Amino acid sequence: MAHGDFADILIIGAGASGAAAAWRLASSGYSVVVLEQGGWTDPATSPALGTDWEVRWRTDWHYDPNRRRRPEDYPVNERESDVTPLMVNAVGGSTVHWTGHTPRFHPSDFRVKSLDGVADDWPITYWDLEPFYDLNDRMVGCCGIAGDPAYPAKPARQTPPLALGADGARVAGAFDKLGWHWWPSDSYINSQPYDGRGSCNNCGQNGLACTRQARGSADTTYLPKAVKLGAEVRTHCRVFEVTTGQDGRATGASYFDTAGEKRHQPARAVIVAANGIGTPRLLLLSKSDRHPSGLANSSGLVGKDLMFHPIAMVCGIWREDMQTYRGAIGNVVFSHEFYETDPRHDFLRGYGFQMVRSSGPALTAIGFNMPAVIWGDKHHEEFHERFGKTSLLAVVSEDLPEEHNSITLDAKLKDNHGIPAPKVSYKTAPNTRKMLDHGMRMARRVFEAAGAARTVASPLVRNSGWHLMGTARMGDDPARSVVNRYGQAHDVDNLFIIDGSIFVTSAAVNPTPTIQALALRVAEHIATDRSDLRGPAPS
Repeated sequence: MAHGDFADILIIGAGASGAAAAWRLASSGYSVVVLEQGGWTDPATSPALGTDWEVRWRTDWHYDPNRRRRPEDYPVNERESDVTPLMVNAVGGSTVHWTGHTPRFHPSDFRVKSLDGVADDWPITYWDLEPFYDLNDRMVGCCGIAGDPAYPAKPARQTPPLALGADGARVAGAFDKLGWHWWPSDSYINSQPYDGRGSCNNCGQNGLACTRQARGSADTTYLPKAVKLGAEVRTHCRVFEVTTGQDGRATGASYFDTAGEKRHQPARAVIVAANGIGTPRLLLLSKSDRHPSGLANSSGLVGKDLMFHPIAMVCGIWREDMQTYRGAIGNVVFSHEFYETDPRHDFLRGYGFQMVRSSGPALTAIGFNMPAVIWGDKHHEEFHERFGKTSLLAVVSEDLPEEHNSITLDAKLKDNHGIPAPKVSYKTAPNTRKMLDHGMRMARRVFEAAGAARTVASPLVRNSGWHLMGTARMGDDPARSVVNRYGQAHDVDNLFIIDGSIFVTSAAVNPTPTIQALALRVAEHIATDRSDLRGPAPS
C-alpha cells in the first residue's frame, strides 16, 4: 500500500497488542496498516552474540528510553515518579526486550470492587477473556504444565516447562517445606521447537533479542503472519495526532516519516496500541474543537489512574556455586500464596513472587536488581560470594488505581520532532508499601528454608516500570471510563484502544498475556460486528 492510500484499519504501534490485532484483522480480510515508531530488530545484531552484551544492556539496549536514547525513542520526564518507566520503541515493542514470563490474571482480578471494596470491577470477566488467552497461547507458544491450583483449568501448554535448574529446585523445595503455593513459570519461550521457531538454549540472556527465535516476541510470532496476510508494517513513523473530521470521528493519523516529512494515513478506523504512556500522550496531543481536552477524554480520565507493579527484590546468596547466570532469567517458578486479600494482613489485595536468576559478571558487580557489590578492599571477596551463587525473589505488588498517578504532557521537554514529551507523576501508595514489606519478610523465609547463606533486600526497585497500565481505562459508564468493554472509545465510535492503558486494575502478575487477549477480543469484535469498517474508501 502506498503512503496515503486508504486503509480499513490503522493500528498505531507494532507491539504485543498491535501485532495481535493486525494478524486477527488481516485474517478477516481487512486492509491493515501498522505505523511503528521504531524499526525491525535483526537477531544477528543482538548483543547476546557479543562479549560486551552486559555493557550494551546498560547503554543502547537499556530498558529505560532516557538511558537508551536511540533516535526512535522519546524522552520521558519521570522526575516526579517513584518508578522509572521502561519500554522499547521497535517492531515487536517491548517484547523484543522481554523475558517472556506470562501468567494470566486470576478470575478475582476482574472483581476487585465486589470482593474487596476498592478500585472498580472490570466490565468483563476472566471467562470473557479465557478463549482469547487460549488462542494467544497457541499463536505464541506457551511452555509450562497444566494443573496449577491457583487458576481454573487451562489446556496443555504448547511445550514442556523450562528446566528449574539447581537454584529453581532449591526454591521450589523451600515453598514445599513451608506449605506454600508454587508452580513452574508459564513462559512464551519454546522449551522445544514450536511453530517453525527454535528452542531455548539456556544462554541466560532472554531479555535481549533471541537469536534462536525461541522467545515469542511479537516481531517473530504475530507480525510475520500478519504481513503474509497482507498487513503493512510501516516503520520509523512518529505519529503525533489521531485526526478527526467535523463529526468528531477518527479519520486517520498524521506522522513524521523517516525523512522528517509530515504524512497522513487515512483509515476507516484507528486502533491505538502505543502502551500505557504512549497512548494517553497521543490522545492528549490529538485535541480539536470537538475534543478540546484531548481525544476520547470527555471523562477527563485520559492519563489518570496510572499503574505500575512496584517491585521489591530479595536476593538469596547460596553457599555453593549454582551457575545462576545460566537459564532463562525470569522464567523459573512463581508463587501466588499471598495473592488474594487476607484479613490477617494490614493491606488489601496481594502480591506474587517471581523467581529471577542472576546475570553475568559485570551486572553482578554493579547490582542486577539489587544493591551493587561494595567497592574497596572487600570488593573481590563479595563479588566471588555472589557470582553464580545468587537467586532473587521479586515481590510483584498489585498496584491499585489512583487518579493522582498520571501521564500529562510536559510543558518544556520535547522529542526530536518537537512533540511534547510525557510527564509521569507517580507515588507509591501506603497499601503498596505494606504489601512489599510483607513480601520481603516472606521471601526471606523462603531463602532461609532453602538453605541460603544470607539475603540482601531492595525495598523498591526504581528501574522496575516494565508494566504500564490504566491510563485509558475500560468501563460501561462513559463518565468513569475512556473505552467500553470492546475497547471502543465512548466518544468516538471508530477509535479503539487495545494496550495496557485500558486495564481497570493491575492484578499482581505480568500483563502481556492479558494485553494480547484483550487485543484479540477487540479485533474479534471488529471482525464480527463492525462490517461498516471494511470496504472502499468513502467518496
